[in-house]
This record gives sequence, structure tokens and C-alpha cells, in this order.
Amino acid sequence: MIKTGIFGGSFNPIHNGHIALAKSILALAELDEIWFVVSPQNPFKRADPNLLDDRLRLELVRLALANEPHLITNDCEFHLPKPSYMWHTLQAMSHNYPNRMFTLLIGADNWLSFPRWYHANDIITHYSIIVYPRRNAHVNTITFPPTVRLVDTPLYDISSTEIRHRIRNHIPVDSLLPSSIIQKALEYYR
Repeated sequence: MIKTGIFGGSFNPIHNGHIALAKSILALAELDEIWFVVSPQNPFKRADPNLLDDRLRLELVRLALANEPHLITNDCEFHLPKPSYMWHTLQAMSHNYPNRMFTLLIGADNWLSFPRWYHANDIITHYSIIVYPRRNAHVNTITFPPTVRLVDTPLYDISSTEIRHRIRNHIPVDSLLPSSIIQKALEYYR
């Protein structure tokens, strides 16, 4: 079985923090690969006027990960009903890739709201979950179910919101984005 982490998100845009975090989790959680699942419509972020077109965000993720071994772009949610519920995504992936064991990767902030997720208990029952630290999101690992564990990754203080703000205001983003996407990100977000 190929151990595959599922790192879902809007990636609006993908940035160096996402990539560094994934590499850290890859090592700490002993995964074979991590799939960056670009979400066309997060059910908790409906009607976001700052959300770049789905295909353009997917293009940026593909470019950003082109030379990153074991980090793979995935558009599974583009072929599923919207909004994009992780339960549907995991079910579709398990059906389409029976040779993989999927692990959901979520930030501590998402873990705190996890009971509100669609089919949260089913996800916990059928999949392992890796929780990574997020600033100001403190989790109690004692209450974790057996399928959930915390990995001690560094905190990456880079946000897509801040990057979009910088681009709109002509503030450099070179240190925040992979060099392979800087020009396109400037074009798309300006």
C-alpha cells in the first residue's frame, strides 16, 4: 500500500509555507507522497470574492510542485459535486486508488472545528488523520481518537491572504512564493 497524505485547500495561492509544511509532514508521518487537493469550493468559505478561478489555482499548484518529488497536484474535487466535502473526496479516492492508504492532513485550527465537518465521525472511523500545529490553535491530544495524531512541524507564518494583499499593493513576494509561479501569481492576483 502506498501511504498517501491528502492536503486539501484553496491554495489561493499556494506558497512556500504550504510546500515546507508538506515536506515536514512527509518525513514526520512517514508518508510516501502527499497529494495537494485543490478545492473548487470549500463549504466553510462560500462566495469568497478573493478566490481566484479554480483552473488558475490548479495551474499554480502544478507549476509550484513540478520539481517537488513526492508532492503531487490533484484535481479530484473538480469532478465531484460542490461544495467540496472531504468525505466525498476520500470516498472517491479510496474507490479510484485501492492500492493507496489515505491519511487526511489538517491544521489544528481545522481539528478544533472538525465536529462540524460533513461525516466527521465516518472520516475518523475510516481514515487516519494527521494534525499539524497552527498558531493560536491549541489542541488536547489526550482527547484524540486512536486514528488521529499530532505531528510537531514548525509553524510557517505565511498566509495566502497576506500574499494577495502584497501583490495588490506592489509589495515584493519573492521570498513567499516558489520562483516558478511568481510571474503568473503577480499577473493573476494583481
